[in-house]
Formats: sequence, structure tokens, C-alpha cells
Amino acid sequence: MFNFAWPRLRQEMINILNIYPSVKGIQVMNDMGGYMFSTYRDKWIPDTPARRKAIIDRLASWTPFSNSSPVEGVQHAIRRFYAPDRKISLYVLGDDFTGQSIAEVLNSVEKINREGRSGQQLVRIHTIGFPVHFMVKGGNLETASRFAALMRDLSYRNGGTFVGLNGLKPE
Repeated sequence: MFNFAWPRLRQEMINILNIYPSVKGIQVMNDMGGYMFSTYRDKWIPDTPARRKAIIDRLASWTPFSNSSPVEGVQHAIRRFYAPDRKISLYVLGDDFTGQSIAEVLNSVEKINREGRSGQQLVRIHTIGFPVHFMVKGGNLETASRFAALMRDLSYRNGGTFVGLNGLKPE
């Protein structure tokens, strides 16, 4: 994804941050639950213009390891950041899924993001899919299609929205 979709990913991060002009905290992790900024490990990044800029700037060169499965990152985010007095949204951005089973991921997330006393899931999960493998020669259409299917169901089951992008150029 870094070789093809990163400029679009950075634009989508700007869009996400702009949707929420003021929040109590921000956190950015990879699909493995690794933090973008280790100094903010297990705590919220303060929402300031400087921190938002630092996030976007860091995305230009941040290349963490990815196993192309969001389950570890989603589980870690829910376990660490859910609080009953906060409304929390997770955003999962990616382009392929190489895991063994879509159902296993959905079931795993469902166990940890169980409904609270209010009848709602603990966090809302939104997902964005980048069409990298559909647009580059030799792209892995199977893993891209599996990612889209997983993200659609993951967002649907967790009160979120799935957006499948149709291009890589930032709009």
C-alpha cells in the first residue's frame, strides 16, 4: 500500500481529522497495534493543531510492519481505549486481507466489542478500502476482494460505515 496509495491515505487521514475538528484525544496505530508515536503508547495524543500536523507529516515516512489483518490492532485499541464515559470511533484503512478467515476476524472483534449496558457496541468501527490491487499490474485481486468483504461486514456489525474508494488520486 505504501508504494501506491500512501498519498491518498494521507488525504483520507486529513479528511477524518477534519470531520472531527475537536476531540478529546487521537491515537494512530497500525494493524498490529503498534503506535505511530511511542511516546503516546497506551494514552491519547492531545488534540492540538500541532499534533494533527505531526500525524500527517509522520504518515509521509511511517512504514510499520503489517500482516494485512486488522484484528490485533482493533483488539488492542478497544481494550486500551474504551471507556464507558466516551464515544469512541475506530477507523481501519487498508487494501488487502491475507488472514485465514473473515469469519474468525468478525467473531474475534465481536467478542471484544460486545454490547454494553446501553445496547450499543463499545466502539464504532468505520473502514476505508483503497483499490490498490485493482489498479496496479499484478495486483492481488483475491486479497483485495477479501479485504472489501471483511471491511464491509466489520463496519456494518460495529455501527460504522465502509467506504470503498474508486481511485488513488487525492480529491
